[in-house]
Amino acid sequence: MTGDFKKSRLWGLPTLVVGFCDCQVNIFVILFVVRTFAIGTRRLDSGYGVEKKMIILAGDVGATKTVMGLFETGAQRPALLHSATFSSKDYPSLESIVEEFLLGHDGRVESACFGAPGPVLGGVCRTTNLDWVVSSENLKNSFNIPRVTIVNDLVATAMAAPTLYESECVTLNEGKREDSGTIGVVAPGTGLGMALMVRVGQSYHPVASEGGHVDFAPTDAAQISLLQHMFTKFGRVSVERIAAGPGLIEIFNWLALMPEHQGDPVFQLINVSDNPSALINRYASEDDNTLCSRTLDMYVSILGSISGNLALTAMTTGGMYLGGGVSPKILPRLVNGAFMSSFTNKGRFGRLMESIPVKIILNDRAALTGASICAAQP
Repeated sequence: MTGDFKKSRLWGLPTLVVGFCDCQVNIFVILFVVRTFAIGTRRLDSGYGVEKKMIILAGDVGATKTVMGLFETGAQRPALLHSATFSSKDYPSLESIVEEFLLGHDGRVESACFGAPGPVLGGVCRTTNLDWVVSSENLKNSFNIPRVTIVNDLVATAMAAPTLYESECVTLNEGKREDSGTIGVVAPGTGLGMALMVRVGQSYHPVASEGGHVDFAPTDAAQISLLQHMFTKFGRVSVERIAAGPGLIEIFNWLALMPEHQGDPVFQLINVSDNPSALINRYASEDDNTLCSRTLDMYVSILGSISGNLALTAMTTGGMYLGGGVSPKILPRLVNGAFMSSFTNKGRFGRLMESIPVKIILNDRAALTGASICAAQP
């Protein structure tokens, strides 16, 4: 749309200039008109294709928490004006959170986008791990917002990935990035999300995925034994069962059954904790507990293998990003080499895997930023 508008303006210039000349208009007037058209054209090509700044609403919906933000459109990416975090389970719907968040905001919201944890079909998401139905039409009508978009939460994170600054990431593997290459995102949190960004022409387009729910494929004898244990417990074992945040406690409890770990005093402490994953990480990092260290090492290895599977499947030569709430919390384990060892362990394609850049997203508002970018698009 922007390109067509620009073309029609430029094609109209000769007629306009001739018309002015026929009327013997001063040449400076002609130059002024040409310059005005050129400036207008550049404005249409900058930022998100909008000529005036507007206020947009963005939301990152999660099973544990929902983050809301008001943004103003900008040249590179929208600028955050105000944000707030809500405990998702304390609210009956997303509408109730939006209503509370917008209290006291007098300005008009021109556009909104919400990243939701689950598949989005026809503008509706029945959220995974949260009993909500998020509907673009309901939100549009409830708050009189001209345009509301619902995307998968990992689509939102993926849309932010190309705009992230160096300070917002840690590089695990420098690799050799292809400018036209596909970008992949894997995000372990309450669940395990995946998404892609595919380059088309001069811009990226997001591709939603529910790859976190594919079958878990073990890569060594220990993981085969873990799978057998999990299969007995759950029947079907997806990668999310093991590589999402709650997977840490599953691995921990399985390892605790081994003779060498029976009677470990941390077992009871972790299993009665409100946040067992955080305790496992703490005992592994600070106290060098063998059981917790083995748990974390196995988790990181599995996460690396799963991330490598997505990278190989989609040929993510534009880079792989690790997002979600878990990755920054286990950063020391991710950078110690075990993750990349599993990531690149793809047989004859090992060299290809070594060429793929891998980064960890440190910005905990990446999904919110991505939702704002989506909302700002024309």
